[in-house]
Formats: sequence, structure tokens, C-alpha cells
Amino acid sequence: MVSIMGDQSISLAYIWAEFRRSRVGLAGLTVLLILIAVSITALTSTPLERLKEWNNPSAWTFYPRSAMPSWVNVLSSSKQPEHLILERPEVSIEDSQLRVVTHRYTFNYAYDEFPNDFMLNYRIRYEGSAPLLLLTITRPDKDSIELARVSLPYVSNEQVYESTLFSTDRAVQDGIANNLSKYRFPISRDATVTAVFSSYDERRVMKGVYTVEARFFLFDERDEVLASRFIVGGKVYGLLGTDDLRRDLSIGLIWGAPIALFIGISVASISVLIGMVYGIISGYKGGSTDEVMMRANDVVYALPALPLLILLAVSVGRSILLIVAYLIIFGWVGIAKVSRSIALQIKSLAYVEAAELMGQSSIKIIFRHIFPQLLPYTFASIAISVPGAIITEAGLSFLGLGDPTMPTWGQILHDANLYGAAARGLWWWIVPPGLMIALTGLAFVLIGNALDAIVNPRLKRL
Repeated sequence: MVSIMGDQSISLAYIWAEFRRSRVGLAGLTVLLILIAVSITALTSTPLERLKEWNNPSAWTFYPRSAMPSWVNVLSSSKQPEHLILERPEVSIEDSQLRVVTHRYTFNYAYDEFPNDFMLNYRIRYEGSAPLLLLTITRPDKDSIELARVSLPYVSNEQVYESTLFSTDRAVQDGIANNLSKYRFPISRDATVTAVFSSYDERRVMKGVYTVEARFFLFDERDEVLASRFIVGGKVYGLLGTDDLRRDLSIGLIWGAPIALFIGISVASISVLIGMVYGIISGYKGGSTDEVMMRANDVVYALPALPLLILLAVSVGRSILLIVAYLIIFGWVGIAKVSRSIALQIKSLAYVEAAELMGQSSIKIIFRHIFPQLLPYTFASIAISVPGAIITEAGLSFLGLGDPTMPTWGQILHDANLYGAAARGLWWWIVPPGLMIALTGLAFVLIGNALDAIVNPRLKRL
């Protein structure tokens, strides 16, 4: 039970009962629950290592550059080729005079345009005699094409060797050149992708099931193929596409949810609590203490927040925790004025005067008799303050002053602006993070307004 006046009280059960009758509040709560679900998904399903590699270009080498989301194919009559990263081959081993390890990939190509390229990435541990690699592809017409024969470099000591065979490599072009006589239309030896994925009769995409086999000939029983993956380069990828740095934007957008909620809730909660306690102490003490505290509040309130935030980010640091601290420094002053005004009215109530006559200390009166009455207003203030914290952090990140190691929504928009995404029509790089910032702010505004409508009528009677 939380008291609002000496003769009136409001319980959490009453707040919830009133809140459930507010369509605006329920709408905001629904959006918030969705954001919490997205945050839980990010924390449980997306590996933390992927988050740490967000700004590591080598981690995104095999992803397409500036690819649209794959669902655009549903809205378009012409299907854009989807970028395929095949990482789980069917493995078979043949033991004879040589040990042959075969990694087999099968995929269905059903798109109207040719892929951009293809490549095989592999990692193998060996020593001494160099293993051989034979790469072949079987087309939907059952014709098999030898793409490349590659001999790995000789090594004297055991090592793990990793390499990537690209469709533009000379070895692949030489392999394709042996099949050019089959085509009934002009085709050059460097048009490897067109040669592999087109019909022999005309230059059109041959749709159907393709099977790629990477056969590794090993000369030592200790040699081992550790991993491989086959990539078919396309123009669309994933739920939200990719950016100019080849990063999967869905990972950044999903991980942005828990980061935004952490920033918004932590800044709002701490700022409101500091402002509440500061204002209550100022209002209850009165006199010179109140005068000094309010003048200090006015000084902080008059400071230009954005220029000082920029100065702090440049001179001190830009980590997430530091940004939270910066926002707290400027976030408590407005709440302090409101809580002081309420405390001035509450301290004149009979039960507060009775507590003073009984000899209770100021600390006990403040935290036992005055602060609990402001709790409903505190909850509403926290909800209303969250959007400001999130938008301010997004603004700093957009200016390039956020934490560069974290995929916040503001940081994603900063990168989009840096690479001219708007001018180039890369809407999938701009719209989703902008919508997420707006929806998150809207959720807390709706919740805060609903709580404010429940609490404020009672506060006005004080």
C-alpha cells in the first residue's frame, strides 16, 4: 500500500486495475513486451562473439555488400538471387591408397538472375605433402563441370591452412574454359558464373538443384579437413539485409533492443530517484538549505546539455556506461523541482508534524513518510523519462559520439549517413533502426501517460 495523502492511499493493485482500463497504456505495454521478447532473443540466440565482431570487417567477408532483405522477393515479380552461405556440408570419407574427404553441398537455385559470384572457403590441417583439392559442380541437367584443381602449398611443419577459392581465380577460369565448346552462344573464359548457371542453348538462368563437391586428397593419415563452406553470391540476404560493411543488419537491430532498454531504463530510473530524493530533501528542510540546493539545481538546469555531452564524449570517453553517466548528470534536475513542490505540501500535513513532535529524525521522516507518497509519481516519471534518454543516446551515436563497439540503433544510423545510404536508396539501412527508436519511445510515452492519468489527479489534491 502506497499512501498519497494522510487520509488516502493507493495500492499497486489499484494502479494495475486502473491501468488495465487504459487502452493507451495497454498498447504501450504490448509494444514494451515485444521489445523485451526481442531482447531475450538477442541475449539467448545470438552468440556474444558475433556482437564482439560487429566492427571487425574480416568477420563479414562472406556476406554480400548492401544486399536488400530477402523478403523483397515476395513483393516483386522478378526474384532477385538470394545470397547463400552453405556451412554444413555432407561429409564422406574414402580410404584407399589415398584418403579422400568429400564435402558435398546441395542447393536449389530458383531465381531469375545470375548470382554475383561463388566461392569455396576451407580450412585444413596437414604436414608435409600438399593435399589436392578438386572442385566440381553438378547442374540440374545432370552435367558435371570441373571447376578447379588446386594443389595446396608444401609445409614442413604441421599447420592449419585456410584459403578461399573465388570464381574469379585463374584456376576456376581454366576449369571453365574446358567446357566452353558446349555453349551455343558466345561466352568468354572469364564469365565463370554465367557459364556455370546458364543453359547451353541460350544465355538464361538454369533453375533447379545444384550439387557442389569439394574433394580433398590427403596423403597423410594425420591430415584433416577442419571445415569448409560454399557461398553463392546474391543480391538479397536475411531478414533486414546488409550494409556497406557486409554486416547483417538484423543482428545489429536485435542487439540494439536490449542496449536501448538498458540505457533508457537505467538513466531514467537513476535520474528520477536522484531528482526525487534531492527535491524532497530541499523541500522538507526549507530555509537556507532549500535556497542553496535550488540555486545549484538552477545552475545545472541552465547548462547547455548537448554541447556538454559532446565535450564529455570527446574528452572523457564514449563507452555505454560513460554515456549512461553523462545522461544521468543532466537528467535529474527537472524531477527535483517537481518533487520539491510536492514535498513542500506534504510536510505540512498532520502526520508529518506528529512524526516531528515524536522526535523522529529527518532522514526517517523523508524516507518513511514523504518519499513513499511519491512512488506512484516516480513510476510515471521513470516511464516518461525513458524515451528522452534513448533519443539522446541515439543522437550522440548519430553524431559519431556513441560507443563504436556496440550496434546501437543510433550507431547504425550514423554508419548509414556516413556511407550515403539515403542518397543511394538503401532504405533497409535507415528505416528499421529509425522505426525501432520511434516505437520504443512511443511505448514508454503511452505507459507514462496512462500512469500519469492515474496518479496526477490525486497529487493535485495535496
